[in-house]
Amino acid sequence: MDVELIGFAGLIARRLGLLIALLALVFVVVNLLPGNAARAVLGRDATPERIAAKEHELGLDRPLPVRFWHWFSGVLTGDFGTTARGVPINDLLASKFPQTLLLASTAMAVTIVISLLCGLWWAARPRGLAARLLQPGSAFVIAIPEFVVATLLVLVFALWLDWLPAVTFTDRSGYPANASMLILPVAALAIPQSAWNLRVVRGAVTDAATAPHVEAAVLNGLPERTVLLRHILPFALPTIATSFATSVGTLFGGALVVETVFNYPGMGAMIAGSVSDRDTALVAAVVAMTGATIMCVLLAADAVRAWANRGRS
Repeated sequence: MDVELIGFAGLIARRLGLLIALLALVFVVVNLLPGNAARAVLGRDATPERIAAKEHELGLDRPLPVRFWHWFSGVLTGDFGTTARGVPINDLLASKFPQTLLLASTAMAVTIVISLLCGLWWAARPRGLAARLLQPGSAFVIAIPEFVVATLLVLVFALWLDWLPAVTFTDRSGYPANASMLILPVAALAIPQSAWNLRVVRGAVTDAATAPHVEAAVLNGLPERTVLLRHILPFALPTIATSFATSVGTLFGGALVVETVFNYPGMGAMIAGSVSDRDTALVAAVVAMTGATIMCVLLAADAVRAWANRGRS
């Protein structure tokens, strides 16, 4: 047990190290872009003196490692700093990140339900209607980017059929004013991920069904449902959990694009504006929040794998 805890602690340390390295890379990449935050904020007509003063105010005249450490040391205390325009980043994250989290988590829940139902159906009927529909259909959907799916959904359900709103309006809380405004953004994210994950579910269940203990359970006359729940799914669960955890990162990345299509009040517009302003601190803060969320999900998937593999040699 101590060895397992040490191994899990080592895994956490490696994931944290990877996240820190990613944040440092963000500082480097944004710094390599043409222009800087001072020029973006002051505009083209600013004099060299004003630009130099703004650069000093923002700390852009300091070495990049010093700037990164100054920002990162603040993050360790819960302070993400301020944007180039003087707005506290903590306030921006508090107002925008929950909306993106709502969108991504809802899409993840839909993805899990559809993937499990369709994947199990396909595995149970490998030569039936499920295979004829899902095998070519899922391969086709996987190849379509989220923004193309979003555009098609708007075209069909908002413009042609006029069933659902094409844009998102917010109420006083900052969230979508109506639940129907979530349907198309969630569908745009969930459809490609469901297509990928149902293939993973089908493959994992099919592989687990060939194990000797499953064949023995079938020969013993156990009901099909019992065989599936007690003898197949526990062995397929590690692969399925890993696939779902990996999809979380893709959903967050896709959410930033889909939010722009539907005018959704999340971090999509904020991250686009921060890159345009060369606002390194804000870009890094968004990466830190999404990266920490993804890391927690991956650790949860690791825990599921460890639980499912307990007692196996």
